[in-house]
Amino acid sequence: MFFVKTAYAQCPVCIVTIGGGLIIAKKLGIDDLLVSIWISGLNTAIAFWFASMIKKKIINNPYLWSFLFYITAVVYFWQTKQLFHPRNTFFGFDKVLLGTTIGLLTSIAALLIDKLIRKKNKGKVLFYYQKVIIPLLLLSVVTVIFKLLL
Repeated sequence: MFFVKTAYAQCPVCIVTIGGGLIIAKKLGIDDLLVSIWISGLNTAIAFWFASMIKKKIINNPYLWSFLFYITAVVYFWQTKQLFHPRNTFFGFDKVLLGTTIGLLTSIAALLIDKLIRKKNKGKVLFYYQKVIIPLLLLSVVTVIFKLLL
């Protein structure tokens, strides 16, 4: 019990499932803003999982990795000409870029909320799968808000 290391895991099965779901959502015609929110949530989950896997071999800052994955996604969207279409805007902002940014900020906020809850609760969670449920709940709420605004 005293020698057990803390696990900072993100479920790889969940990550693959979300990725597959995003491809299907895009093909079904779901708005780019909503899909890109979840793409960024996926990127953040992958970044945190990646940081936990590499341990201290390389840079082990999951927030830095999240930002690097965000930049990589934006560069990919730009290179594949998915950014800056004149009719694909939301209040003057590109939907893909806005959604990706909102998804990153929402995911980071969810992870910080999880940390705050654990800190106030002496390192313990309030409920099982808290680290998974809080980001999913926050991303879902943000998605519904933007769906209503579209």
